[in-house]
Amino acid sequence: MGEKPFALLVVDDSRSTAAKLVQSLTPEGFVLRVVPPAPSVPGLASEVDLVILCLGPETPADLSLVRRFMDVEAPGRGAPVLVVAPQEARATRLEVLRLGVEVVAEPWDTEELRARIHRCFSNHHTLSTLAAQVMELQHLSVLDGLTQLHNHRYFQERLREEFRRAQRYDDALCLILLDLDFFKEVNDRHGHPVGDTVLVEVARILQQNVRETDIVARYGGEEFAVLLPRTHLAGAITVAERVWKGVASQPMGEGGTLRMTASLGVSGFPHRTVLSPEQLLLTADEALYRAKREGRNRVCLHSPIPLHSASRGWESKGVDEK
Repeated sequence: MGEKPFALLVVDDSRSTAAKLVQSLTPEGFVLRVVPPAPSVPGLASEVDLVILCLGPETPADLSLVRRFMDVEAPGRGAPVLVVAPQEARATRLEVLRLGVEVVAEPWDTEELRARIHRCFSNHHTLSTLAAQVMELQHLSVLDGLTQLHNHRYFQERLREEFRRAQRYDDALCLILLDLDFFKEVNDRHGHPVGDTVLVEVARILQQNVRETDIVARYGGEEFAVLLPRTHLAGAITVAERVWKGVASQPMGEGGTLRMTASLGVSGFPHRTVLSPEQLLLTADEALYRAKREGRNRVCLHSPIPLHSASRGWESKGVDEK
C-alpha cells in the first residue's frame, strides 16, 4: 500500500483561487478540502497537514485571519500555513512574511507553488522534531537518572510553588523526608551496583504509596522527599506509615537477601514555626535527624498532634512526637 496522501485545507471566500489550486495540486496527489473563512475554521488545522489561506488585498482583515491560524499552530500541533495573495497586494504579502509565514503571489508558477508547499512540510517536520527533543530534554532535566524520581532542583522549585499556593489559599501542605538506615554498609559490603538496586526499589515503593498529585524526589544520596499538597499531618502520617512498612517488608538486593529500614521525618503547614518553605524543609529535616538519633527505623513528627489520630495502627516504637 502507498503512503497516505497529504491533506490540505484551502480557505477561500471567493472559491476562484481554490479552483485553480485544485487544478495545480491534484496531480501532485494532495487531497484538498475547500472551506470559506469562518470563526471555527482554525480549529480544523489539527486535521490536515497544511493550511492554504487565500487572501485578498485588505491587509488588516486578512492578517487577523492569519494570526488566528497561528494561534492554534505550534510544532507538533495544528498544521503549517501557506498564504496565497494577489500579486498587487504587496503590502499584505510583506506583512505575512514578517509574521514568519510562507507566501505565494497569484498568479503563481505551479512548480514554485509545489516547492513552497514541500518546504512548509519540511520546516514543520524540523520544528516538530526540535520541539519534541526540547520537551524530552526538559523532562530529563528534572529527573534523577537512577531512580527516575524528580531531582533535587525540581523538588526545590515545587516546594516554593506549593508553599506559596498553600499560603495563598490557607491550605495544608506536608513534607516527608526519608533516609535509609545504614545504607553506607550496603555499598561497602555488597558494592554500589547493589546499592543502586536498593535505591530503585525504594523509589518504586514511594511511588506506589503516594497520589499522582504528590511530588516524590530523590533529595540526595539515600535520602528522599515527598511533598504532599493539600494534606494535613494525619494524612501525611498515613503515607509515612505505608512507606515505612513497605521498605521494611520488601526483600531487596540481588536475590532479595537484603532487608532495609528507613527513618522518616514529617512536618506540616500551617504551623506557628513554619512560615516559609525553608522552615518546612528545616523542621522535617530536624524530625528526620531526631529519628536517626533515637534509634532509626521510626517516624518522628516535628509538630505534635493528638495521638489517637496520628498513630493509630503503628507499632509503639514506630512513631515519636516532639
